[in-house]
Amino acid sequence: MKKADVVEFYSRLAADNPHPETELVSGNHFQLLVAVVLSAQATDAGVNKATRALFAKVKTPAQMIALGEAGLKDHIRTIGLFNTKAKNVIALSQALVADHAGRVPADRDALEALPGVGRKTANVVMNTAFGAETFAVDTHIFRVGNRTGLARGRTPLAVEKALDKATLQPFRLHAHHWLILHGRYVCKARRPECWRCIVCDLCAFKPKTKTPATHVSKATATDAG
Repeated sequence: MKKADVVEFYSRLAADNPHPETELVSGNHFQLLVAVVLSAQATDAGVNKATRALFAKVKTPAQMIALGEAGLKDHIRTIGLFNTKAKNVIALSQALVADHAGRVPADRDALEALPGVGRKTANVVMNTAFGAETFAVDTHIFRVGNRTGLARGRTPLAVEKALDKATLQPFRLHAHHWLILHGRYVCKARRPECWRCIVCDLCAFKPKTKTPATHVSKATATDAG
């Protein structure tokens, strides 16, 4: 995508949603980290449903450790891979207490050193909690980057690097959320909704999907005729 088109692409997304935010519900940096870890291969809505009661009682790593792995599983068993995620959340809570005085570090390398935290999770936390200009490439952003031509790559890291290179100020801070929301609600995996996409004319994807046909019942057609 040409530089001028990239600027126009982001300008339209910004005009449509000037202050995009994560859809994961949390009350502090620790809860955000936990929510992002739980969101792997799960929907934000599903995570929010599971963490509503959990976050009402657990707000710190120490409280999570006190809850224990079995207690945590009781709260998150509706989320995929909950056994592994529970083990990782307890382990990362222990690491935060032991190595970071119970605080979430504002450093990507330190975050990635925590159990269950990969580059994508670290990038989400760095951007959402600490305002870093990072690009967390999940399945939605990977799809949008490649499909539109904004940032092509065969791997999430390749797309991340392409986004980092293509995305200029003043769009860098919110680019992650604009792209993930666009992929989640408009540029969908199975059938992108090109007919209502505000950046459709800038997108490399072809052929564009058309507005779904309106089905009129025979009875309605007869009455109308």
